[in-house]
Amino acid sequence: MIENYRRALGLPPAGTETFFLWGPRQAGKSTLLHDAYPEALWIDLLKTDEYRRFMQNPELLREEIGYNKASFVVIDEIQKVPALLNEVHWLRENRAVHFALCGSSARKIRKGKANLLGGRGINYELYGFSAYELGKDFELDRMLNNGYLPVFYSAARPERIQSSYVSGYLKDEIAAEGLVRNLPGYSRFLNMAALSDAGMVNYSTIARDTGVSSQTIRGYFEILEDTLLGRFLPAYRYRPKRRIAVASKFYFHDAGIVNFLARRGRLTAGSELYGKAFENWVFHELYTYNMYRERYAELFFWHLATGTEVDFIVNHIDCAIECKATQKVHSDHLKGLRQLGIEHPEVKRRIIVSLDQKNRRTEDGIDIVDYQEFLRLLWEGELF
Repeated sequence: MIENYRRALGLPPAGTETFFLWGPRQAGKSTLLHDAYPEALWIDLLKTDEYRRFMQNPELLREEIGYNKASFVVIDEIQKVPALLNEVHWLRENRAVHFALCGSSARKIRKGKANLLGGRGINYELYGFSAYELGKDFELDRMLNNGYLPVFYSAARPERIQSSYVSGYLKDEIAAEGLVRNLPGYSRFLNMAALSDAGMVNYSTIARDTGVSSQTIRGYFEILEDTLLGRFLPAYRYRPKRRIAVASKFYFHDAGIVNFLARRGRLTAGSELYGKAFENWVFHELYTYNMYRERYAELFFWHLATGTEVDFIVNHIDCAIECKATQKVHSDHLKGLRQLGIEHPEVKRRIIVSLDQKNRRTEDGIDIVDYQEFLRLLWEGELF
């Protein structure tokens, strides 16, 4: 099933660029590269023998490429042997060999001051499935319960796969790479962070509940970002007229992971947790479209000290988006967008994304659209 969907991320033709392809574990990076470059010389550092050979003798890369007369090479899990990047750089400069360098974390490379190819390596990122990629097979309830990663979305019972995913993440990326000293503490942190998904991060509260310092919690969130398990959304602070939020929100890259870590159980429409997962999914679609279509838009959220909030601001003035997983949008749901219109009348478009199938526009110019119409507007480029 996974192989049946064409991914929306466009990669360059073989031999035209050297690039990094980053993405969370099980996002489908290897499948995408195999499909895009079937003739490439492939080096898989997940294989123990390959890993051992190149860890001990990185120069073997030159010899193998020379023997095979390869002009385009894929190296999977490049972060496992950062020393190979020196060879990649030399081969790129002296033999005009191009590379696709694939991995799930750049943290070890950056922290170890490894060769990042002098800025010549372009960065691409692959995420879990978007609704656009799934097409007619997209189901919102499945997306919010199972998650976006291909192995989650297609699973009949995702809980076991999610458990294995988290265990593998802790073992292979956190413990094996030596990213933290206190693995049980980091495991507890994951559970606490999941409870805060789509909310403003309070380091002190999580530190108290986890039993480690606030500074350690900050470092743990950095690891989540570096291993592509989640990302921050900053608060909008442009020309504030009153006190606004200073903390950032944090979103896990997959709602299924949040459901497992937070022990949410089965989510049903109308519940508060369903609404939080719905917001995570809207952010996922916005972020994925922004990166795949190379829009380079800035994304924010807006929050006043009074509690008034708008979930997403795009490019300062392009549009503001509020998420409401309800079938009946009423005036109380419009308060945030209406206040934003007063504080920032320059915002071009205000939208509520909901389960309400009656798409309409209020007298003061707020568009109320169901999630299917939101997807159309987004992926047809009408929002930004």
